[in-house]
Amino acid sequence: MRSHVVPCYDLPENSTIFNLLTRFRPVRPSHISAVLEREFASAGARTHTPVMLWGPPGIGKSQIVRAVAERHGVRLVDVRLSQMEPTDLRGIPFRHDDQVVWSVPALLPDRARHGERGILFLDEITAALPAVTAAAYQLILDRRLGEYQVPEGWAIFAAGNRYGDRGVTYVMPAPLANRFAHYEIEVHLDDWVAWAHGAGIDPRVVAFLRFRPDLLFEFDAARNPVAFPSPRTWEYAHRALAKFGAAPALLLPALQACVGPAAGIELKAFVDHMDELPDLDAIVAGGAERVPLGIDLQYGVAAALVRRAMLARETPHADRICGNILNYAKSFPQREMGVMLVTDMQRSLGRPLFNLPEFADWANGVADLVLYDLRDTRPAAGEAESL
Repeated sequence: MRSHVVPCYDLPENSTIFNLLTRFRPVRPSHISAVLEREFASAGARTHTPVMLWGPPGIGKSQIVRAVAERHGVRLVDVRLSQMEPTDLRGIPFRHDDQVVWSVPALLPDRARHGERGILFLDEITAALPAVTAAAYQLILDRRLGEYQVPEGWAIFAAGNRYGDRGVTYVMPAPLANRFAHYEIEVHLDDWVAWAHGAGIDPRVVAFLRFRPDLLFEFDAARNPVAFPSPRTWEYAHRALAKFGAAPALLLPALQACVGPAAGIELKAFVDHMDELPDLDAIVAGGAERVPLGIDLQYGVAAALVRRAMLARETPHADRICGNILNYAKSFPQREMGVMLVTDMQRSLGRPLFNLPEFADWANGVADLVLYDLRDTRPAAGEAESL
């Protein structure tokens, strides 16, 4: 039987078949974080492979890399190749006696200035001029540039937009592409929610996206929108709620300026509706509060209670508060809503939640819905990062 596989190099780059054959299998942000953690750890063991992160604008590629550096307390040298000339990376020549010597740019990692370990991050690499990326070939593969040597213990990561994202992008040359391990990031709501609770994002924004998960990322490159929903712009919406929440006339335009006209209207209506939430203070105190009838309000109270659990985890009353929230989770008419609430708590608090007697009571009540693994299933450091 004859094969019908079409070689990619015989196809125009804008063809549908070419895109299908050359596109990577997208992976969620928590997976990317775990990969980068291992790659960073391997830098000192000489098994490190430079990593290239692909993805549309606003999904948090840069923030995932930055979070790895912050967790390890090391320097992140962020080199924006799109803003550089070849000499900015290679350095400039100068005469020394009878020889020409190349100066080393101060922005490149140096053991004395930046430390023994760190991350060299080549951001916006697909937007760099071809002459600049050509200068980066040796830096990425051989960890050197002329006389300059990347210190051992330093990992090399890069990021850029895909070719169809309507950004300023150049096709990555094959010699450069062959120097990376490539990953394409997909937007994942659970990972974003875990990050949002840890980052103190307004629980109303979290609740809204639980209610409308399709709006976490809505980008149509063909329309080339100015403002659109993305993990980055939902953080902007969180900031808008903090700044303009007490000024109703300004709040709607501010939200639309962050996430676009349609999503801004929906979020504003959702936020206005949150006034009907039950008394959260009574719930965390163990009072018998009703579960609201509206599904949107149920998402709202669930997100708000996860936030309360996060705020209480370092207090002497943490176990009592979390136990009361677990008891309330059994009250939802749709048990799936309670499962979502407890799952988000577990992602934020980790194994201590399993030790509460109220958790066992709750788990017994939903055993026919989900088999809960009593191991510590909290993501490893960094696996919950999304923006």
